[in-house]
Amino acid sequence: MRHLRKNRKFGRLADYRKSFLWNLTNSLIFKEKIKTTEMRAKEIRSLIERVVTRAKTDNLNNRRLLAKNLNGKTVAKLFKDIAPQYKERAGGYTRIIKIGSRKNDGAKTVLIEFVK
Repeated sequence: MRHLRKNRKFGRLADYRKSFLWNLTNSLIFKEKIKTTEMRAKEIRSLIERVVTRAKTDNLNNRRLLAKNLNGKTVAKLFKDIAPQYKERAGGYTRIIKIGSRKNDGAKTVLIEFVK
C-alpha cells in the first residue's frame, strides 16, 4: 500500500524516473516555462524549489552539486538570471496554470512557469 508515500512513479524504473524529472527541470530552467501534464508539473515543482533555493547562495559547492544533474548552460542561467530574482523570496518560485485536456488521451495539461 502506498499510504503516506509522496513520490509518483510514472510507470518507470527509478533511474529512468530520476533522469526524466531532472530533464524536465533542466527544460523548465532553460526555457522558463514548459507545457506538461499536471502530475509531472506537481512532481518537478518540489525539485525546482530545492534547486532555486540552493542557487540563491552562489558558491562553488552549490554550483558543483547542481552541475551533477543539470547541464552547464542551464546552471549558468540559473545562477546568473533566475536565482537573483528570488533573493528576497522564501519559496513559491513556480506557478502552475491549468490549460485543459490533451486531445488524444485526455491527460490534464498545465503550463508551469517561474513567478516574475
